Amino acid sequence: METLKIIGAFIVLAGSIFLFLGSLGMVRMPDLYNRIQAGTKASTLGTILTLSGIIFLSSGWTGKLVILILFVLITNPVSSHILARAAHSVKLKLTDKTVTDKLTEDEELINEKQ
Repeated sequence: METLKIIGAFIVLAGSIFLFLGSLGMVRMPDLYNRIQAGTKASTLGTILTLSGIIFLSSGWTGKLVILILFVLITNPVSSHILARAAHSVKLKLTDKTVTDKLTEDEELINEKQ
């Protein structure tokens, strides 16, 4: 029983580290699109690890925590994708360091064909 608590504590710690790195990425990235990417990947993994660690610490909550993990897996990437598409549709500027914008290229290709 004690080993499960130690494992759970390390998994929660790993999740907390990923959440911290995600917030650091949100501050350091140059534009909204990079911030969304950094925040989404780190927060998804950090939240899943934290909830998984809690499963080891409190086994009575396993069902509810698995549902929360599935919810995070589905909603977090979808919501960040929707936010990025909305930002792109209102022509939010990319950073000057951006090399390519495939979505704009595809939209221009579609407009040329019409």
